[in-house]
Order: sequence, then C-alpha cells, then structure tokens
Amino acid sequence: MKLATLRDGSRDGQLLVVSRDLGTAHMASGIAGRLQHVLDDWNFTAPQLTDLYQALNEGRARHAFAFDPRQCMAPLPRAYQWADGSAYVSHVELVRKARGAEMPESFWTDPLMYQGGSDDLLGPCDDIVCPAEDFGIDFEAEVAVIVDDVPMGTAAAAAGSHIRLLMLANDVSLRNLIPAELAKGFGFFQSKPATAFSPVAVTPDELGAAWDGHRVHLPLVVHWNGEKVGAADAGVDMVFDFPQLIAHLARTRNARSGTIVGSGTVSNRDPSRGYSCIAEKRARETIADGRPATAYMNSGDTVRIEMFDAAGASIFGAIEQKVVVPPRRRG
Repeated sequence: MKLATLRDGSRDGQLLVVSRDLGTAHMASGIAGRLQHVLDDWNFTAPQLTDLYQALNEGRARHAFAFDPRQCMAPLPRAYQWADGSAYVSHVELVRKARGAEMPESFWTDPLMYQGGSDDLLGPCDDIVCPAEDFGIDFEAEVAVIVDDVPMGTAAAAAGSHIRLLMLANDVSLRNLIPAELAKGFGFFQSKPATAFSPVAVTPDELGAAWDGHRVHLPLVVHWNGEKVGAADAGVDMVFDFPQLIAHLARTRNARSGTIVGSGTVSNRDPSRGYSCIAEKRARETIADGRPATAYMNSGDTVRIEMFDAAGASIFGAIEQKVVVPPRRRG
C-alpha cells in the first residue's frame, strides 16, 4: 500500500491512497482524513485502505485522479517525533578522518541519534529555504521508517514488528554551523533545518524481497543539478539496522505512534557508489589532496533523491528540491 498527503491549505492535508505505479490517487477521507489517524488505529483502518488500494490498482476506484507529487506535503506534515540515526558508521569514520579526529570504538556498538524538528516537515518538492549560502547547505539522502506505539524497553528482536511504513528523506544540514553547535555539547539545532520526505510512504510488503525486515537492499539514487552523484546501496554497510535504531530510541522512553526514525546518510565504503551528501565527497577530497575541492549547495541548486525497484519503477516517488536563499532583510 502507498499513502500520500495532499496539500489542501490545512496544516495536516488530506490522506490519499496512491497506485503502485504512482499514476493515480484516491481520497481516503471516507476511511481516515490524516495519516496520523491511520497510525493511531492501524488494525481498523489499514485493511480498509488496502481494499481501496487494490481497487485503485485494478482500475475499479470510482473517483481516481492523476497523482501529482508536486501537490504533496510530507506524508506526515508534522510528526510527534523525528529521530535520526547514523547507521552507516563508515560515513562517520570518513568524515572524522578528514578532520583528523579519532572515532571512538563505541560508535561501532552504540548508535548515534539526534532528535530533529518534527513540527514543520517539508513536502517532496518544497524549496530548501536557507538564510545564507555561507551556512554550508548540504543534502543528506536517507531511508526512514514510521512506527506505531513502541513501549519503553522494546528489544531489537521485537522492534521490527512496530514498523508500519517506509519513505525517503532529505535531512538537510548546514555544515558551517555544525562545529560551533557541537562544541557547545548540546547537539544539533540551528544546523538542522526542516527535513523533506518522499511523496509517498509505503508498507514494507511493497518492497518485496528488497526488504528483509531490517534493511532496504536497493540503491538510493541522488542527482545534484541534474548530474547523478550517488547510488549507494542502502542495505550495504548499514551497521545498525532499523530494529536496532528503534530499540535504541525506546530504551528509556515510549516512542508513540507516528514517530519517524531515519537511517542517517546512506553510505558505502566503495567510493564508486558515489555519495549521498556533499560532506562525504569533501571528506574524500581532503584525505586525498589535503583540502576539499567541492563547494556546498548554492541558491538555485537542485537535488533529486529516488529509489527504484528491480524492474526500474520508482517506489516512493522523488524528492526534488531547489535551494532558495531570500534577499537579506535590512533592519
């Protein structure tokens, strides 16, 4: 099943059921008006939505219309929680090596995770608005899951059963603000603006054999200004899988229905797979040549993030964004 949220002028939009080929959609208002409503009462609403999804795919839905991702908000336009991990530890190791910093051994056994802003999540085609280019604007292509209620203390062995939906994310970073924020010892805040998500969120069965209950075994394709720069396999080099990330999140707290958990930047040790964020390319350049040659994003730059199945069909639709830097206000 594939679900999206139509922009209708309200804060939370209208829930849509989207066909498998992303060609058509149908309002789900007769079943549930918002995706959060579905997550809160999954066992009751999901079977009804599945029936509508089947009818849509078979051409039997009476009020189907053309699906336009440009009219979509994030599947969850505002979520109760957005927790982003850093599951591809070789990426962390590479970035730290570039700045001459040792990586603690604990990073291989204890996941890194930060709590991002969840009150203003971006749609797949919303602009990346940043106050200044010199903040170091960077994309970060990720996979994310949405869970139902996860009780405190849930072990990794049981955490996977709480995954209801998967989607893609662009966890934008302002790289030049990060060092000063981390030096304060309280973590990210201004350096992590609003995150964007794919047009649709999908149930795990939509991924077929590519989903093993732990990882998505498919490349995550990234284009920067129209040039393909990355196709890292999300199932390779993921040290902490999604059940482990969820268990880490729920170690000392309940994670409520609608919590989003991110993988962190998808990254492979093999440099031929390209990169899912500019910081990784700059790190490799620094290690090789002593300094980075690639600049961060400028106003007008575009990024496209997408994942395809074995037959070449887009699974989640594309995140397709442009950087916008407004003129500085004069006070």
